Amino acid sequence: MERDAHAQAEAGQWCGKTVNRRAALGKAGKLTLAAAAFTAGLRRSQVPAAHSSSGLPNQPYRFIFINHMTSNAYFIPTKNGAASACKLLGCSFLWTGSETSDIGEMLKGMEAAIAAKVDGIAISIIDKLAFNGATAEALAAGIPVLAYNSDVAPDNKRLAYVGLDPYASGYNSAIKWLPMVKRGGRVMLAIATPGSLNLQPRLDGFLKAIDDAGNPVKYDIVATGPLLGGMLSTVEAYYLSHPKVVGLFGISGEDTLACGQVTMRYGLAAKGVITAGYDLLPQTLTLIASGSVAFCAYDQPYLQGLQPVLQLYLYQLSNSTMYPVDTDTVTYVTKQNWSKYRALGQSE
Repeated sequence: MERDAHAQAEAGQWCGKTVNRRAALGKAGKLTLAAAAFTAGLRRSQVPAAHSSSGLPNQPYRFIFINHMTSNAYFIPTKNGAASACKLLGCSFLWTGSETSDIGEMLKGMEAAIAAKVDGIAISIIDKLAFNGATAEALAAGIPVLAYNSDVAPDNKRLAYVGLDPYASGYNSAIKWLPMVKRGGRVMLAIATPGSLNLQPRLDGFLKAIDDAGNPVKYDIVATGPLLGGMLSTVEAYYLSHPKVVGLFGISGEDTLACGQVTMRYGLAAKGVITAGYDLLPQTLTLIASGSVAFCAYDQPYLQGLQPVLQLYLYQLSNSTMYPVDTDTVTYVTKQNWSKYRALGQSE
């Protein structure tokens, strides 16, 4: 659904350093209508920042996170991470974008941010071409751009990427999983939407690792669809038609949860079935604790909020001499360490 820049600013949430009203109002008159609305949204949501105890100087830098699923609970830790960094450094950030991966909405947010002359942009790049022009425009205006969570555009000139490397994580997850699985058995690899830019590379890396290992298992790739209810019924149907399956693997958070729920329902872990996957969800954490899921590749959404703020802050503070660097955020949650993630609340 299309929304103008004013509605985007209303939907966003600025957090962090108090912004000078008079200065912001003065700038607004020189901006386009979209940028003025964006700046107005900034002013209405001021939150005072605590003094930094880090030894770094507080700076009133304004950053914007442009997300493709703004209301998805998965990104709550990302917003918390950005808020933590802003509180530490005296900055502020706006969380905006699209609830439905609408590229037009995301681009409106980016254009408004450029016109408002923010101090840095963090964007989830979910299209191979759509964001290249806006990224180049921002950089030409002296606004640093980082990618976070998704980075599928090989020609985009963003300065760095903070998030999971899909292909490498798929390969490494397979290398971790294959020694656990009965050699020569049949396994299921569940993927919600084959060909999607954020999921297919994970599967491609997984298949390459199987091939490099000498094809120790036979595999079926099962498209589960995007809805959890459909995923659960699809995985269950697969198991009932393949009762001798030795492994289930989900390529995304929801199909991993479906695999884990089927494993728990039929007591498959006790039968030697090894279930694993991606993208830690609260229910998946419980399944890991119970032993129904062996491990989960977790891309640390909290870090995906914290790191962009830190890197953009240092870039600005150092007059661009402290250049942003790529950060691979993947880690693995297992039965041995799951309680640490519950204590941190990073799956909530």
